[in-house]
Amino acid sequence: MTAQGSKMHRRSLISTLAALPLLGQVASPAQAQEGYPSRAVTLVIPFAPGGGTDIVGRILQQKLSERLGQSVVVLNKPGAAGTIATNFVAKAAPDGYTLFLSWDSHAINPLVYKNLPYDTFKDLVPVTLVARVPQVMATWGELPANTLSEFVALAKSEPGKLNYASVGPGNSNHLMSEYFHRLAGIQLMHVAYKGGGPSIVAMLSGEVAYSFLSYASLRGHIKSGKLKALAVAGTKRLSDIPEVPTMSEAGFPGFEAYAWMGLFAPAGTPEPVIARLNRDVVAVLKDPEVLAKLSDVGAEPVGSTPAELDAYVRKEHDKWALFVKEAGLQFE
Repeated sequence: MTAQGSKMHRRSLISTLAALPLLGQVASPAQAQEGYPSRAVTLVIPFAPGGGTDIVGRILQQKLSERLGQSVVVLNKPGAAGTIATNFVAKAAPDGYTLFLSWDSHAINPLVYKNLPYDTFKDLVPVTLVARVPQVMATWGELPANTLSEFVALAKSEPGKLNYASVGPGNSNHLMSEYFHRLAGIQLMHVAYKGGGPSIVAMLSGEVAYSFLSYASLRGHIKSGKLKALAVAGTKRLSDIPEVPTMSEAGFPGFEAYAWMGLFAPAGTPEPVIARLNRDVVAVLKDPEVLAKLSDVGAEPVGSTPAELDAYVRKEHDKWALFVKEAGLQFE
């Protein structure tokens, strides 16, 4: 090789070596997508075991594990209407290994808590709207009221003596109860619990008269007769309890109240990971076995894009903000 050829060879080698770090940078997003997930994924539930969110999360758990090729571990972190769980996920590493299955309080909590330790719309990124859940108004089994009209009459005969359960101040089942009371012209005491499970325990003991909760969490107790379903807050009756009327049919035209569940990840989670999660969760929601289980507990699967979930959360926030203002509700 000539001296000139040797110089050219060295320059070519130096140029190639210099380009290697750049090539690594270009390849890293693809590698991150292909390598995810390489370990177990934690699905954080904002309420205690036994509630609707917990039940739906566990329905999704097995099939999502199969799709991801890694275990999905459910972690219940109840308290403060879901804000403890939300903050936990918001502060987690943005790597797709800590996910948040929200209840609809996610959109309402900014109205309830003045100093949240996280920003609802900035510190978490949407993955998909998982399901909508028509709420069921259930009462203590021994309460002397078998229809919604009988319940209203009972509440009017003893103003302020009956009470009701919610899963936290400002939660949707708190707000929909207050909306119902305004329409019916009745007054009840509010008692907040750390989830649907504890609320149900309180109803079973007669500690509270009623609550709006998901059919998922109420089903077994309604079937056993320990609780009574007086009305469904959705637009149609549930196939598993066709004898129970909707709120509209029971005397409150236009009353419609759905809870919802959405999947979120910490802000900063790589887009390829969000895309993978969206694709797999939407696929799970179309699985016949999952569809059947969700239908059995009264949940309506959705499976949206991340952008659609973001728009839905903002719409829910604005809707309840208007009601809170008009009703003059105070939470703190």
